Amino acid sequence: MDCEAAGFHRYSDRLCLVQITTDTATYILDALSFDVSPLLRSSLERPEVQVNMHGSDFDLVLLRRDLSIGLHGLFDTQIAGALLGRESLGLASLLKDYHGLELSKKYQRADWAMRPLTEGMLEYAAADTHYLNTLSDQMHTELRARRRESWLVEECKALEKSSSSAQRSEEIDPVSRVKGARELTPRQLTALRQALQWRDKLAREKDKALFRIVGDGPLLEAVLMNPHHPRELFDIKGFPKGLARSNGSDLVRVLESAAQVPESELQSYPSRPRARSRRSSPETEALLEALKLVRNALAEKLGIAKGTLLSNAVLSRVAKANPKNLDSLAEVEGMRRWKIEVVGDSLLEVIHR
Repeated sequence: MDCEAAGFHRYSDRLCLVQITTDTATYILDALSFDVSPLLRSSLERPEVQVNMHGSDFDLVLLRRDLSIGLHGLFDTQIAGALLGRESLGLASLLKDYHGLELSKKYQRADWAMRPLTEGMLEYAAADTHYLNTLSDQMHTELRARRRESWLVEECKALEKSSSSAQRSEEIDPVSRVKGARELTPRQLTALRQALQWRDKLAREKDKALFRIVGDGPLLEAVLMNPHHPRELFDIKGFPKGLARSNGSDLVRVLESAAQVPESELQSYPSRPRARSRRSSPETEALLEALKLVRNALAEKLGIAKGTLLSNAVLSRVAKANPKNLDSLAEVEGMRRWKIEVVGDSLLEVIHR
């Protein structure tokens, strides 16, 4: 299975297509035309049904967010490739390695919300799942032969679980995402905030991605210019001339209104959040470096990437936790059973040296 969204082109990144390949056929479901969830739920939510996907992290979020489906039984070929030590983990690379196939990239950034879809787009979408079942069977056999089958099961279950957790992020001041905004005065920042709100409203109305309305750079230049006539926007490199003609007057009014905001209401650039914990002690830093050496050696021996075995972030948590035994090591966020079996004793040996 695979999913397609249109976030690269549209304001919304809602689910547009779902591609399904069974043993007998490939189906492309138009998620914009009808509710596809009744066709999918009974199979996707049954753990005994293996669902083969590739790079499924965002797809799982789409399924839960747009269809209220919590997938179980995942077999992710990208994760399998990492656990088998493959250097290139893209689907095209794996299919070339295993089948000698060359996948087209022509529609990699297609607008999947457009209707009707062309025959070429439909063929491209179908190719994303057409070979997944055979590929997963081959990788499954290889994982079993190398006694890494349980590794994949655990990693896929962790991914399923992470997609089900509520994705709540603190409200972020939009100016913090604009390169160069840190250098602006409080009044210019107020103008930029209002300009970003103007762009957001326009993008929502037109159902276009924000950068397809106008990029951050040209919009920042407009703020710095503080134009009094929309024709002045034509002088800004990268500012769409069509936008200047059709909506330039609105932007000029937005920027002029920012000039009228009282000084007491102006906001500075958002301060960085305070660090949650103090800087690690020299002893902890030294322990972390020693743990990295153990991790690196074992990863090389296993023939997998260092980050696949244990990321630096997880190792840092291990160093700070200073676990006394395997049970306390298992409580460290990011540790898995298979990782403890592979590297747990070696980590503890370094910790208690």
